[in-house]
Amino acid sequence: MSAKTETFVYETSPMVCSQEMKFEIEGDTVRKVEIIGGCPGNLIGISRLVEGMKIADVIAKFEGISCAGKPTSCPDQMAQALKQYLARK
Repeated sequence: MSAKTETFVYETSPMVCSQEMKFEIEGDTVRKVEIIGGCPGNLIGISRLVEGMKIADVIAKFEGISCAGKPTSCPDQMAQALKQYLARK
């Protein structure tokens, strides 16, 4: 029996260009990500890269990345979102 697919929506920090991230998660795997706002090409690329990845792997790769001198970035926000998702489980 396969795990149920859940939808998780995260409102990003005002320090980044994106406004919202919507995840489809099945078990411990990211199935799909839609990012609202931000740099379209980069965020579409990042979204495609993480599809099929384990949540823990996405967090490990993206957590702590900064952007333009800010303490966070869209990839870091993705890690923070997934950490929040795990904390709610």
